[in-house]
Amino acid sequence: MYSEGRKDDSVRTRVADWLFKSLWVWESRRNDVKVDVYRKMIWPEISGKVLDLGPGFAKSLKFLSHATAADGSQVVDAAVISGYTALEPNPFLYGKLHRNAEENGFAVGYDAASCAKDARAATKKKEGAVPFTIVRGTLDDAGRIPQAVLDGAPYDTVLTSFSMCTVRDPQATVANIVRLLRPGGKYVFIEHVLQPDVGDPHVVDDTGRVDVRFWARVQNLINPVWRAIGHGCNINRRTGDIIAGARGWESVDYRSVRPVIDLQSRIMPLSFGVARKAAKPAE
Repeated sequence: MYSEGRKDDSVRTRVADWLFKSLWVWESRRNDVKVDVYRKMIWPEISGKVLDLGPGFAKSLKFLSHATAADGSQVVDAAVISGYTALEPNPFLYGKLHRNAEENGFAVGYDAASCAKDARAATKKKEGAVPFTIVRGTLDDAGRIPQAVLDGAPYDTVLTSFSMCTVRDPQATVANIVRLLRPGGKYVFIEHVLQPDVGDPHVVDDTGRVDVRFWARVQNLINPVWRAIGHGCNINRRTGDIIAGARGWESVDYRSVRPVIDLQSRIMPLSFGVARKAAKPAE
């Protein structure tokens, strides 16, 4: 989850970041119950050098490819994942993010330029462990992307999981994702979106149990309030369409679902899939 924190240590931002962390401790458990079934469908696509935009607590690391270590524990498979950069603007999420990464066998470090206060918490180097680097920042502005992220490019995989709802400029963010991927690289995403239109070909299992037009109106109506209390979260973006409409893709394969689990799921339908960067620039 990508809170709307920035590298801004004002009292207002720190309070907002802390409040979001406190909310997300509880809400992330509910969220995972609903969406892990969809994450499992696309997480096998994640490989190579990875950039995770707004990982939050990164509890979904458990769905990466794992292997059995010498001590019998399950750790991320170094033959599949060669490195992992977690770009997260909210420092109050770093504690659980760090622990979850270590529990999956990563060797955790911090970018000294953007996370100087946290660098002392780095994991002691372990032989054969995949490096996991926490960087503070965003991809909203091409001119302000942290140097550590730029130095790590190009990436084999970029990942977002409920992050595009809070970026200030989703079109710019997607454009920067394309730039940071290697030719042929993959963008793996799962995002909540505005209710897709009736007859949208991306919707699977569209049984008609949801009054699409009504719930889309509800999303648009309550979004200003939701954004204010949700630390910048927008529930009325057509994120799948934004991703598919960006330049530089060879293909974009995504699906949308309309969960009917509870009231909240009706204002948070999902789009998830994989976009592949063209192997060479269009002529």
